[in-house]
Amino acid sequence: MPPAKLHWTHLYDEVVTSGLCTGCAGCIVACPYDVLGYDDSNGIYKPFHLDPPNGDPAGCEHGEKGCTLCTRACPRFRSWETEIDTFMFGRARVEAEVDGISKDIVLARATDPQIHEAGQDGGLVSAILLWGMEHGYIDAALVSYLEGDGTSWKAIPGVARTRDEILASAGSRYTYSANTMAYADAVEGGAEKIALVGMSCQSSAPPVMATRKAGKVARRFALNIGLLCSKTFDDAIFEELFEAKYGLRKQDMVKMNIKGVFQVWMRDGSYHEVPLKECHAWTREGCKLCPDFAAEHADISTGGIGAFNDWTLTIVRTDVGREVMDGMLRDGVIEIRPGDDDPGAIALLRKLSRVSRRRWPSTAVPEPGMVPPPAPKAAPEPAPSPA
Repeated sequence: MPPAKLHWTHLYDEVVTSGLCTGCAGCIVACPYDVLGYDDSNGIYKPFHLDPPNGDPAGCEHGEKGCTLCTRACPRFRSWETEIDTFMFGRARVEAEVDGISKDIVLARATDPQIHEAGQDGGLVSAILLWGMEHGYIDAALVSYLEGDGTSWKAIPGVARTRDEILASAGSRYTYSANTMAYADAVEGGAEKIALVGMSCQSSAPPVMATRKAGKVARRFALNIGLLCSKTFDDAIFEELFEAKYGLRKQDMVKMNIKGVFQVWMRDGSYHEVPLKECHAWTREGCKLCPDFAAEHADISTGGIGAFNDWTLTIVRTDVGREVMDGMLRDGVIEIRPGDDDPGAIALLRKLSRVSRRRWPSTAVPEPGMVPPPAPKAAPEPAPSPA
């Protein structure tokens, strides 16, 4: 746990302005004085002090008086990884667990055709939220929606409380939405048991709040669903790359995905692929040093990688995650295959986890940079001897 006197001044220096800040907004949600705001303009996605003393952006009078909740809620402050691992799993990970500590790795998808169709890769996340609400595990979910009529493709945080709202939130955006920012709306609506659906960085926020006793926020998080994520892109990618180079206007897009390339489906029925290397220039700043591809601190981590487009690679990490998956399977709302049915997906999971962990800077605490060497390649078979 951070020492008692570490507050916004330290967070601002060590995380917000150092490149470590992912924009998860955990500090904002935990702040009891509502003095932290969130700048999501022009690709910034960072917290800031709304009324800093003497105009100093690193200053905070509440911190000077002893409030430490922002540093306690930050999943990139000091020794966050070992603290969360020990709290959640009773131990720190070993070097081989490059994708985090887990119980099961499976392929899963929803059996309901409507959920399957609305979802990105089999509709698993939507199925989890719906089943969780029906069975009393949660009464609201923090998710993302598309702003306005959806043609801007700007992702914004929101609350889902009904089947229609859950299905409306389905699908991938690839631009950033700090879904934790919908927490206050959920609480105002009476939610007591909240699910968070968030990218890897966001899914570490609830457990770090619980680990470091960052106020009362953590107690309402009843289910944590993490999305495998190597990066998100600045909103400018739509105009500056997709439209400028390929003539693909965002208002004409109906679906997107990443499967080795950036896939785009258009309203006129056409399909297009953009090489990922062309997208790198629009990588969001908060993703550049993030070491967590695999949503390593979620109850259930999910992602559409591998050979099967309509199945979700699913990593079950906690007891509640396994309980939910077992209940859904028992009720027939999902079907499951062994993860070993797609060994390429598991290999890719570990490869991308290794790549992400190498981003962690040597100037920060060492643990997130702990990367095992890649598996050795099989030696080529010797050529047959001449007869």
